[in-house]
Amino acid sequence: MPGYKVCVVGGAGGIGQPLSMLMAMDPNVAELCVYDLTIAMIPADGVAADLGHLNKAAKVKAYAFDKDARAAEVAGECLTGCDLVLVPAGVPRKPGQDRAALLNINAGIAKNIVEACAKFCPEAVIALIVNPVNSVVPAMCELWKKAGHDPCKIVGVTTLDCVRAEKFVHEITGAPVGDISIPVIGGHAGTTILPLFSQDDRAALSASKVTFGKKGVETVHPLGDLSPHEKERLAALTPALKDEIDAGLEYASRNEFAA
Repeated sequence: MPGYKVCVVGGAGGIGQPLSMLMAMDPNVAELCVYDLTIAMIPADGVAADLGHLNKAAKVKAYAFDKDARAAEVAGECLTGCDLVLVPAGVPRKPGQDRAALLNINAGIAKNIVEACAKFCPEAVIALIVNPVNSVVPAMCELWKKAGHDPCKIVGVTTLDCVRAEKFVHEITGAPVGDISIPVIGGHAGTTILPLFSQDDRAALSASKVTFGKKGVETVHPLGDLSPHEKERLAALTPALKDEIDAGLEYASRNEFAA
């Protein structure tokens, strides 16, 4: 098996560095691209050099671009041939900042990358770790679809919610962490997050409730039986989640990839 080419966009950042290390250590990864900006506090070259010293098979290369550069114009070598593009990017929300303002900033950052992926690696799975995920992911799916591509290739990463839920159950019950599986549905912010604690049947079901394949998301599993409390919470979170999804779709309606 030749292995996969993976790019971590924002690979020199606080989330990007450990994520890049995990990718470099994965035996399925043959080539890893650490992509960041030239203004990053820690240079992408340094991160790639350190990862390249791991006693693993992955070949690691750094790419650093100016903050004003269009990825679709400069990132061809980095993105071409990628099977997976991980995007831990965007700016954190400032105290008192309106969510719509954060969406416009971070959706613009995501759009720059996703537009380049549409040009250089349209078959790649693009995993977005860009807040607000509830709005950014629908926006990018819609833009991807406008460009004639399969939106099942665009996914939001909310694994952190599952990991936290499973750790909380471990701390309360003492059950082995590896035997706990808590699906988390809804969204990835505030009250839109709904852990289904009633479905903890010791790892019989993937916490993500999604099966991936070469085409991206191939199966979205049903929710299964919910407890009365979970049904109540699901009904309560739905309007808020819909509003955040609609905000993303509204962004997509005002934007499109450059020709």
